[in-house]
Amino acid sequence: MAEAPEDLERHIEQLRTEVRRAAMAGDPVRVRELRKAENAWDQALAAMTAPTADLDEVPEPESILPVREQVHQALVLLGVPSAPKLIASVHKVVFSGDLTSSKLTSLKRDEGRSFQSSPHARPYYLCSALTADLLVPVRGLLAVSTWPMACRVVGPLSARVDFLRSGIALAEQVGRMVAPTTPVLRLLWQFAANIPDAAATFDVMQPAVAAAAAAAAELSVHEDADRAHREAAAERART
Repeated sequence: MAEAPEDLERHIEQLRTEVRRAAMAGDPVRVRELRKAENAWDQALAAMTAPTADLDEVPEPESILPVREQVHQALVLLGVPSAPKLIASVHKVVFSGDLTSSKLTSLKRDEGRSFQSSPHARPYYLCSALTADLLVPVRGLLAVSTWPMACRVVGPLSARVDFLRSGIALAEQVGRMVAPTTPVLRLLWQFAANIPDAAATFDVMQPAVAAAAAAAAELSVHEDADRAHREAAAERART
C-alpha cells in the first residue's frame, strides 16, 4: 500500500536525524547512503504532492525568479511566519507566479545546507519559525532570517494575531491594485469570512476598508499579550 504524504515526511525527518548522527560520528560512507535514501523519499513526496494536470486549464506564466525569492516575496508581503500553502496562494494571485506548495518541500533543507556551507553568504535565509516556549522549529511555518527574533517566534496567541496581520497586509495590497483580479479577491474573502464584521458577503466586500478595519479592531485586543510572549521568548533566545 502506498504511504501517505505525512508518513513520507516522517520518514524524511528520521533520515535527516540519522544523517546528522552519521556526520557527527565521522562516517562519510553512511552519510552518502542516507543522503541517497533521503533524496529518494523527497522525490516520492514531491510526486505525491504535485498537482494533477488539467487539459482545460490555462498554464500559469512561469516566474523568472528562483523559488526561494518567490517565497521571500510572499513572506515580505504577509509580514508574518506563514504556511507553504498560503505562501504559494499569495504569490500566485498577487505576483502571477507559478509557485506551488510542493516546490517548498525541500526548500528549508536546502537553505540549511547553504548556511552551513557558507554562513551569512546570502542577504537572507528562509527558516522555520520557533515555538515561544521551547524555541524549537515549528512544523509548516516559514519565516525570514532577517526578521527580528520576536517576529520569528510564535506563542499561544500568535496563530490568530498572524492571521489578522496577514489579512490586513493582503487587504492593503488589494487596495493598491488598480483592478484586483477575481482570484486575489477570493483569497482575501477567505480572510474576511473569518473576521467578525469584515464583510457580509463576497459581493459587498470592500478590501481596503471593511477587511482591514475589522482585522485591526480585533488585532488590538490580542496584540499586546502576543507581543509580550514573543519578546520574552526572543530575549531567552538571545541569552
